[in-house]
Amino acid sequence: MTARPDILCIGAMLWDVIGRAPHRMAPGADVPGRIRHIPGGVALNVAVALARRGLRPAVLSAVGRDPEGCALVAEAERLGVITAHLARDTGLPTDTYMGIEDSEGLIAAIADVHSLENAGTAILTPLDAALSGWTAPVVLDGNLTADLLDAVARDPRLAGADLRVVPASPGKAERLESLIAARRGCFYLNRLEAEILAGRACSDAATAAQAVVARGAARVLVTDGPRPAAEAMAGAPALTCPPPPVAVARVTGAGDCFLAAHLAAELAGRPRDAALRQAVEAAAAHVSGKDVP
Repeated sequence: MTARPDILCIGAMLWDVIGRAPHRMAPGADVPGRIRHIPGGVALNVAVALARRGLRPAVLSAVGRDPEGCALVAEAERLGVITAHLARDTGLPTDTYMGIEDSEGLIAAIADVHSLENAGTAILTPLDAALSGWTAPVVLDGNLTADLLDAVARDPRLAGADLRVVPASPGKAERLESLIAARRGCFYLNRLEAEILAGRACSDAATAAQAVVARGAARVLVTDGPRPAAEAMAGAPALTCPPPPVAVARVTGAGDCFLAAHLAAELAGRPRDAALRQAVEAAAAHVSGKDVP
């Protein structure tokens, strides 16, 4: 029998195809580099990072029964993630993300999450049975459709859950509006995503976090690349924490590591400032490549 998980990660579970060049690239460049084919998707990335910290995360997502899906499930299980609650019988192929990075960071990316989007509420079916009465943390990612995120915000099965919300990309940040309106969740954003939700430009992470709180969010954490990250929440002082300087080895997944480290720190009872510092350090380690298994 599968042990009941500590945390649910709801959203994308897919294969990442990441091409990285060691030098800066110009538009249209065709250069030598490295291409990696690794498990990915926000929900799975967070779950893997949580499993590394000794927790028992489960992913609710749609994964096909094609060879890619079977291989992905096997690898996720090897990494300590509970996969027993996935939607597997949708008749849809396994999703894929493709990203191009250079020495400065992400150049461009395409996320093909049509199977997740088409599966819709089917991925939440375990909440009626094996995962009923859920009150522990839930990580939500913006790869879910706006309608499904809105449904989650109002879902009585998750009324007592501690929601941790991440948009997945700036292009999907606006999907979180219903959760902000419902005053549900702790939001993990980069500065551009925070600016989109705030509706204005912001000079730094602290300003951006406070601006999203002013829009109605109860709690917001904002990262800003090599500049200080920040946390803001209603009725409490804002916090900031500068990341350590590191050489950039990769960028995809850094925000997911940040979220996982912050959540793990809070579950361990660490105070706000220590939890923020642990998250910043984890993201920096990921960017530097030091946490590669």
